[in-house]
Amino acid sequence: MAATDLLVSAAQVPLPTSRPRRLRRTAPLRRLVRETHLEPGQLVLPLFVRSGVELRVPVGSMPGVAQTSVDEMLRDASAAAEAGVGGVILFGIPDEKDDVGSGAWDEHGSVQQGVRALKREFPELVVITDVCMCEYTSHGHCGVLVGDTVDNDATLPLLARAAVSHAAAGADIVAPSDMMDGRVGAIRAALDGAGYGDTAILSYAAKYASAFYGPFREAAESTPQVGDRRGYQMDPANSDEALREVALDLDEGADAIMVKPAGPYLDIVRRVKDATGYPVAAYQVSGEYAMMRAAVERGWLDGERAMMESLIGIRRAGADCILTYFATTAAQVLRRRGWGGE
Repeated sequence: MAATDLLVSAAQVPLPTSRPRRLRRTAPLRRLVRETHLEPGQLVLPLFVRSGVELRVPVGSMPGVAQTSVDEMLRDASAAAEAGVGGVILFGIPDEKDDVGSGAWDEHGSVQQGVRALKREFPELVVITDVCMCEYTSHGHCGVLVGDTVDNDATLPLLARAAVSHAAAGADIVAPSDMMDGRVGAIRAALDGAGYGDTAILSYAAKYASAFYGPFREAAESTPQVGDRRGYQMDPANSDEALREVALDLDEGADAIMVKPAGPYLDIVRRVKDATGYPVAAYQVSGEYAMMRAAVERGWLDGERAMMESLIGIRRAGADCILTYFATTAAQVLRRRGWGGE
């Protein structure tokens, strides 16, 4: 058969009646019909604070992230505030650790000092504090150990004590990340009893036992010395369980809920948002950040596009706010020109 016999005239080919590409032709058209929007105020920057002055200790596995003293932390917070970032979340590294993590409620601790400084210097920033024992215990677990097992009920009053100390320093939101059963109720009762009824609780309600936390454990110096955390963090294979965990925390008084990690658990973010209608935060964790940074350094990814695409994906899944180490950089991109994959 001759090649010419295979040719079909354009008139014989049925033309499409619908042309979605019409609204994709230019950036203004794409912006006009965009379904998901990301704003700087929806981003939260994690900060690692410790005692000292003019101290900045880079985290090797997280390029651009450092442990800082309070004065240096204020410099990072200033850049975030100027870029329009909505808030920060503080993680403390104490000078000394013990079996019960008593540094967690020290009124002169790094987190407490950091909160006071932030509320004084940047009142427009929402200040969130991580409430957990792992950074403060000598064994690195999120609660009191009995043998090699975390004692759930013995840990609750310690978490509540830490949360009250953060509220007393001026925290807007306390965020329990320990995954102990009943901790939201214990913290809510303690806050209300101490006169901090307006302090909100953002519960790490669906926190998975993830391999993506490795760089964070370097940053927070919180690697368990014995065993692991699979006995109290969630099994990555479970989805329905996340909804049960979320329901329990909301019943106990949580004001907002978090899914952690974000990227590998976007289905959980969507299910939680659809099931509850409550504000949902998602934590783009250290491993997600480190992987992208490593790929960018090797020239395998366009750093800005990968960063922004990952964040818009988390928003699209249903997250109302995103905790991310990219917060300041992403906010600067958004303030400069917005972003839609251009």
